[in-house]
Amino acid sequence: MKKLILVVLVAAGLTSCNQEKTAYVDTTKLIQEYKEMKDVESEFTSKSDRIKGELDSLAQSFQAEVQAYQENMSTLSTAQRQEKEQELMQKQQTIQQQQQMMGNQLRSESDAVIDSIVNKVKDYVKVYGEENDYTYIFGSNESANIMYAEEGLDITEVILEKLNEGYKE
Repeated sequence: MKKLILVVLVAAGLTSCNQEKTAYVDTTKLIQEYKEMKDVESEFTSKSDRIKGELDSLAQSFQAEVQAYQENMSTLSTAQRQEKEQELMQKQQTIQQQQQMMGNQLRSESDAVIDSIVNKVKDYVKVYGEENDYTYIFGSNESANIMYAEEGLDITEVILEKLNEGYKE
């Protein structure tokens, strides 16, 4: 009986020494419901709407000019028509370039701000994990990323080295 109790105590001691504290976060929900992210989305929606309004105004002005040309086309000489058509094509290209440039600029700004927020969230998860003695905090999404791990538990370099050695052979 004493041996059984001793075995149970040793087994319990061994398992309690090796327990790791883990948790996970739904990263999609975390990002979507983070207030700063909501504010940024609202800001960029407003900015996008304003830019769209400006571009729509340019497009309407261009359409009015095209319509006026079509109405007066018969009164123009061939040289005048060709000149006006060339001018209209250049204006159309300029408007398209402006649309593309403004869209790219807005996307670039948005991506930079969103990346900053995602990094801020990751940094907070790391600090939270350290302060609360977590070994791992997993990110729950389609790729199941680890958002925090204790120092020394990352074996990426070891695995990579072994894979590369195997590849050389």
